[in-house]
Amino acid sequence: MSELKLELPEEVSKEEARLLLAVKLYEVGRLSLGQAAKVAGFSKRSFMEILGKYGVPVFAGTPEELRGEVTS
Repeated sequence: MSELKLELPEEVSKEEARLLLAVKLYEVGRLSLGQAAKVAGFSKRSFMEILGKYGVPVFAGTPEELRGEVTS
């Protein structure tokens, strides 16, 4: 893993910045769910709940693809 150092405004905590970075990297497909959860410092389950709060789908794909996964 790489390390990134940033100077943040006082009103943005490092925890918030890590979370938002992880959410966005997951959303654009650069990190897996597990990787993003680890970056954010949460369990997978907790991170999935957070994704919902930000309106980021946990499962990519069309409803038809998801139906196929569930029924197979």
